[in-house]
Amino acid sequence: MKATANNPELLAPVGDLERLSAALQYGADAVYLGRPEYSMRAAANYFQTEDALAEAVTRIHHHRKRIYLTCNTLPRNAEIERFPQFLQEAKETGVDALILADMGLLQIVRKLAPDMEIHMSTQTGIVNYATCQFLYNMGVKRAVLARELSLDEIAEIRAKIPRDMELEAFVHGAMCMSFSGRCMLSAYLTGRDANRGACAQPCRWKYHIMEETRPSHFFPVEETGEGTFLFNAKDLCMIDHIPELLQAGVNSLKLEGRNKSTYYVSIITNAYRAAMDAAISHQPLPEWAMREVYQVSHREYCTGFFYQKKDATQRYESSSYVHLCDVAAIVDRWEKNRLYLKQRNRFFVGDKLEIIQPGMPPTVIFAKDLQDENGQSIEMANHAMMSCSIACETAFPTGSMLRCEVK
Repeated sequence: MKATANNPELLAPVGDLERLSAALQYGADAVYLGRPEYSMRAAANYFQTEDALAEAVTRIHHHRKRIYLTCNTLPRNAEIERFPQFLQEAKETGVDALILADMGLLQIVRKLAPDMEIHMSTQTGIVNYATCQFLYNMGVKRAVLARELSLDEIAEIRAKIPRDMELEAFVHGAMCMSFSGRCMLSAYLTGRDANRGACAQPCRWKYHIMEETRPSHFFPVEETGEGTFLFNAKDLCMIDHIPELLQAGVNSLKLEGRNKSTYYVSIITNAYRAAMDAAISHQPLPEWAMREVYQVSHREYCTGFFYQKKDATQRYESSSYVHLCDVAAIVDRWEKNRLYLKQRNRFFVGDKLEIIQPGMPPTVIFAKDLQDENGQSIEMANHAMMSCSIACETAFPTGSMLRCEVK
């Protein structure tokens, strides 16, 4: 199903098949993923083979959803020769679109796969309607806008480009201190190139100044004894601004996080699904959805550049995450007033747990009558992936998650 003004798309990140299933289960309209080559997330490389990619496409299309393959690095000379084979495999598997950043790759795709749908990545640095029009004339279907744009600028772009050109914007997740990810800091300091998907995130480090003649004397960048995290960006969160995004003309709302956990993908997709459905129906944002974005590991939230508050995007005190909850277990099945589980993190008999299921606010239960896989009473589930069960009168669907507070 195509993304339109009346039918906006929720686009979720996928790092492997487990996260793909979570994105589908919790309400994504489309997913994006990468392979080891041409991808900005080197660690999210589950889809190494054509068969793995084909399996992902099959699963997505079975649910009548869409799948986009990222090719968003800026390839060097040696990589150009290998791209036609990469492109051929993408065509054979049936991905719905390629996400490109490089103009040379765009030209190759237009020649070798003229019917392939193309989305131009935020790495392209799209900040104006002239660029959108140029790309549209080159056969590009969608522009993934630079994170540096305000809502007013997006609205102007929407008003001055063809109606059938789609606009996509990141609405949640980590941000880069550099211009749409074009940062050389990691490559310079560590030899790990951010544009090859291997960023060491030196923007998250604490920095001091050292004077050449006094090598053991470090001066804080700011007048504090703790130094400062000079480049450290906050995380983006626009869940309570969905109506404004849609009003500005954004067709696809994109969640960042191909390297994030299945829990993260599930919770954030679930929350934004509820927020989008409410916005489309002209209903207020459900309070539980707003609370959910705080139940995943995250940095301090901000609204990025959407409201031109440029000084509000950086955090100078710390690069640490806020981490409130852990996944305790995944529901395997419900049977005869017992909930059968696969453990993920340690929990104890009597613990207060929350069950997360698609489209619903969390449900509080307690770990009563905790038993191991042999039906023997135990005091805690403390082995990863162990089978266990708890007494529960209410049935919950397979795949639902139980979480607990961080101990």
